[in-house]
Amino acid sequence: MTDAPPRPQVSRREWLLGGLGIAAAAAAGVLTARYLIARRHARPTTTVAFVYPAPKVLPPFRLTASDGTAFDAKRLEGRYTFLVFGYTNCPDVCPTTLLELKRMKALLKDLPPEQAPAVVLVTVDPKRDTAWVVGEYARHFDPTFLGVTGAVASIDAFALAANVAIERGAEKDGSYSVDHTASIFLTDPAGRIVALFPTPHVAQALAADYRAIVGRADGG
Repeated sequence: MTDAPPRPQVSRREWLLGGLGIAAAAAAGVLTARYLIARRHARPTTTVAFVYPAPKVLPPFRLTASDGTAFDAKRLEGRYTFLVFGYTNCPDVCPTTLLELKRMKALLKDLPPEQAPAVVLVTVDPKRDTAWVVGEYARHFDPTFLGVTGAVASIDAFALAANVAIERGAEKDGSYSVDHTASIFLTDPAGRIVALFPTPHVAQALAADYRAIVGRADGG
């Protein structure tokens, strides 16, 4: 039977340095994990969009889509959606906004289907904008755009939840104007508002910021 080789003697200094090395490696691992988690949850860098520090959960609502079906929180789930508040008699801002969203959609055509955003126009003038009227108006810009209407009280409650101001002018000869917040709101696949796009709206900036938001949410 042969004798086992002698075990090397480890000095106290070497033992301490080894322990410190292990501790340092463990600390580095923890810091790396924390960095990756923080990076994943950090707000993306955008050009014009304001990304909410925490997603805004909308209260229950029930409106009417242009196809006659109910439009509620379930309709916002499963994909990103640009919410636009406007009306069909709007002389300038609303048609310009929808045109830029159409152009934005063309700039995002390379995205996979699950990342392609929907566009929903919520009328702030339900008295004149029936489901058919607002639907035809939205589809005039893009056949995939959805128009939404509802009772005045329901529209106003939904707008208030999204922090959209509405002021309807006095009617004169059957005509009146509606002042409203012109920002575009982005909801995530959970139906929560995650970003706001202030005016002026430009397709290139909308597309670039959307890519940044979706890319960060997917871990990019």
